[in-house]
Amino acid sequence: MTAQPFRRPSGGLIDRSRVVRFRFDGRDFTGHPGDTLASALLANGEHMVARGFKYHRPRGIFGAGSEDPAALVQIGRDAARTDPNTRVTEQEIYDGLQATAQNVWPSLKFDVGSLNDWVSAFLPAGFYYKTFMGPLGSWMAFEPFIRRAAGMGRAPSLPDPDAYEKANRHCDVLVVGGGPAGLMAALAAGRAGARVILAEETAALGGRLRSLDPDKVHIGGKAPTAWADDVRAELEGMDDVTVLARTAAFGYYAQNFVGLWERVSDHLAPHDRPENLPRQRVWRVRAKEVVLATGAVERPLVFHENDRPGVMLAGAARTFVHRYGVLPGKRVLVFANNDSAWEAAFDLQAAGARVTGIVDLRRDIDGSLLSAAAERGIAIHPGAAVVGTSGNHRVSGATVRRMSGADRVEGPVTSIECDLLAVSGGWMPNIALFSQSRGKLLFDEDLGAFRPGQSWQRERTAGSAAATFDLEGCLKEGAKAGAEAATKAGVAARTIRAPKVEGGERPQGSPRVMAEIPSGRPKHKVRAWIDLQDDVTTKDLKLAVAEGYDSIEHAKRYTTSGMGTDQGKVANMNAFALVADALKKPAWQVGTTTYRQPWKPVTFAALAGQHVGAHFHPRRTTPMHDWHRANEAVFEPVGDWLRARAYMRDGERFDDAVQRESLAARQQVAVLDASTLGKIDIRGKDARTFLNLVYTNAWSKLAPGKARYGLMLGEDGMVMDDGVTACIADDHFHMTTTTGGAARVLTWLEDYLQTEWRDLEVYLTTVTEQWAVASLSGPDSWRVVADLCEGIDPDPETFEFMNFSEATIEGVPVRVFRISFTGALAYEINIAADYGLWLWNKLMEAGRKYAIQPYGTEAMHLLRAEKGFIIVGQETDGTVTPGDLRMDWIVSKAKGDFIGKRSLSRSDTARTDRKQLVGLLTDDSRLVLDEGAHIIATGTEAAAPVPMLGHVTSSYMSPTLGRSIALAMVKSGGARIGERLWVSRKGGAPIPVKVTETDFLKLREDGDV
Repeated sequence: MTAQPFRRPSGGLIDRSRVVRFRFDGRDFTGHPGDTLASALLANGEHMVARGFKYHRPRGIFGAGSEDPAALVQIGRDAARTDPNTRVTEQEIYDGLQATAQNVWPSLKFDVGSLNDWVSAFLPAGFYYKTFMGPLGSWMAFEPFIRRAAGMGRAPSLPDPDAYEKANRHCDVLVVGGGPAGLMAALAAGRAGARVILAEETAALGGRLRSLDPDKVHIGGKAPTAWADDVRAELEGMDDVTVLARTAAFGYYAQNFVGLWERVSDHLAPHDRPENLPRQRVWRVRAKEVVLATGAVERPLVFHENDRPGVMLAGAARTFVHRYGVLPGKRVLVFANNDSAWEAAFDLQAAGARVTGIVDLRRDIDGSLLSAAAERGIAIHPGAAVVGTSGNHRVSGATVRRMSGADRVEGPVTSIECDLLAVSGGWMPNIALFSQSRGKLLFDEDLGAFRPGQSWQRERTAGSAAATFDLEGCLKEGAKAGAEAATKAGVAARTIRAPKVEGGERPQGSPRVMAEIPSGRPKHKVRAWIDLQDDVTTKDLKLAVAEGYDSIEHAKRYTTSGMGTDQGKVANMNAFALVADALKKPAWQVGTTTYRQPWKPVTFAALAGQHVGAHFHPRRTTPMHDWHRANEAVFEPVGDWLRARAYMRDGERFDDAVQRESLAARQQVAVLDASTLGKIDIRGKDARTFLNLVYTNAWSKLAPGKARYGLMLGEDGMVMDDGVTACIADDHFHMTTTTGGAARVLTWLEDYLQTEWRDLEVYLTTVTEQWAVASLSGPDSWRVVADLCEGIDPDPETFEFMNFSEATIEGVPVRVFRISFTGALAYEINIAADYGLWLWNKLMEAGRKYAIQPYGTEAMHLLRAEKGFIIVGQETDGTVTPGDLRMDWIVSKAKGDFIGKRSLSRSDTARTDRKQLVGLLTDDSRLVLDEGAHIIATGTEAAAPVPMLGHVTSSYMSPTLGRSIALAMVKSGGARIGERLWVSRKGGAPIPVKVTETDFLKLREDGDV
């Protein structure tokens, strides 16, 4: 086994019986199962793992978990599986793992990009904005070079071969955080019988319990980790409790909707991942009650040269000692402003480190701490500060000076050797998720940080996240929160007794909070770092304030402080405090930046779940989808739906299939799956008034049992959607919309009801998926309906057009509409979606003697074009009015106001030379025009720019007419009927066409085709 100079001979929670081999930056290392990449590298004496984003300064391991700002590496060399910007503190090692430093050349230790640091004086905050946005420079020209110089990793270049999942869950109580408070909350709610989900972002439950010395602290007579493991075992034994380790809550949304990101198998080598498990999973959880036990984040101290590798949070150092059995340094200097860091010093010394001193900003220090340090022979520097460091790739020493009462440094300079500088500026409640939930924050003067205040959701915060830092208090608070949450969720629960804590750990006391520790150096020589990932210094923030960016949100964006992948977890509070000092305002008045989702980076693949590759977009299917697929259908996406485009029999060509289906719908009988049409159920005593306001035509006199075609306009007077609406009863209507516009139309209608027409008693319900629809077209269609349906006479002589009737098929209720989108005799049968496939099979069986055929959307488009019917989104593009479609007949002149009415009278929309919908017939009947082709006035194209009269919107070969047909939008089109125009084409002479009316079937009857 390779020697690991900083690995303790015993202790920690790793599996020392096995060795894991991995590579970092081209060198081989070993670790043990349970190690993170950070702990394994520290065990081998490696602190420097990255370079800064902007100046390429050396960056080391600063934290022990997701709070680490800058220890980011690239995992894997496989172009399909490589992961950029991975925190070494979170990546668990496995055999064969390969990690490399990001954006360094030629190597991590010798990086040419570090030249940026030599010219840093010329690269202040706002440098990019000032330099590359002016008339002398072009941002688009410089951007590629700037991005290549920035210190982020590279995304995979090949398709991701791994599987991902999304899961939806409801629960009574969601507990976020598996530390002492979270464990007690889950235990209290679980024992009461509530449905509980417990999410913990690390591999093992316990949180801070795994950073405590098991020889000094006991819970319920057990070591802290043993107690945590026992609680986990009890929770996992409960039927209604789900324990999710390696699962981070990344977003807290409205109505207690919380997003969880589970890294299911990232800790395994790709070839060892079980085939039945995804790599990652996103849980979308709707909880009746939420308990936030998200713990606390340790605050760094801001001082000159505080960014060297080997400068580490004191709490992180304890975690590496007790959780991973790693000594992060052998000569340790502790720099703090609170009591908890002294415990870190004692633990590090007990683990074998030589603590060369404790530097504390405070003068008034608890006597027991002073005595404990003296007993251990640790030098004490009260009322002093570290004002500088030395070292290159790792800290080698620190400069210490006394602090005056006026927060200035004074006195002699003391140099202290160290290979680890453990710093602590006190602990701050982790308020990110609470703030995301729109909870109100309060500023705690004693902590110098924000804490949770009033909550606006069914939520409670417990433990360190609520600024309760003592272990016994966390346990009690968690138990109380869990019982209250279960009770509020409807499950009677009592607060369970918290276990007895023996030994405990010293709380942080009252820290001496300073936004920046003075160094005694001239201001232009001071480089004190706020954000270690984005290389933001105190000078950057001061410059932002001086240049007028005094809003904390503006200062953040100007400097990029807190805008990295860590979301400023350890940096933000210091940034807020520094801006407050610069403005001479209290921190609570400056406030915080917005805590946004996600709380930590989540891979796009996990968010996409199963919808990757060809299934990247969500796809909805109708109840008849399996039948279509089994009968050689080819599909096309329409909105979110997959619709059968054509049925290609026995290997026939697509165009031949469309021609065959179209003839069947004209000459015999054909059936279309129209289930995807948007359907909205409209009820209420003001339903007719509502329809009059949203449609251009009148609806006041539509009788029950009748249907009417309607056109919807936007406020600008442009056509937005169309469809048929049927009157079920005087206060009940069934509206249909286009497939792709269903959700948009419903949202639009709801918006008007809730904001503009609040006095109307109207209720809208989407029923798109409630009804399956089969549309029969052709002269024999009524016979199929007559053979199948009971309680209705579908004879077209008696069952009038635009009527509907209730009926049954073998006792199953249906609605039969006589409406047509093909121009042929047609009927639509609506049935409960569960019976959709059953209905389809019945229709195919009943229609066999009439040679029934299924037809797809392409034939449907062709058939409606033969009749001159429009498709919203094909004949319209957001700039088309009813007049442009030559559908003035559908705009009521007699009724009152409707959406878009006033816009129709504007001078622009009323002018006569607007483009209008017309038909086009080519001289060569076999020539099919290209959709989108431009229409010009002459047979010879002029020099560019060529004056355009319009464009072709739809173009088909019509088997019914035996020739090609097209619809087009043409300038002053209605006045051009009978004229000759030309359609341009690439690489050929313009095509001559005749302008006609749009109803080609009528033109044939009149002998004009």
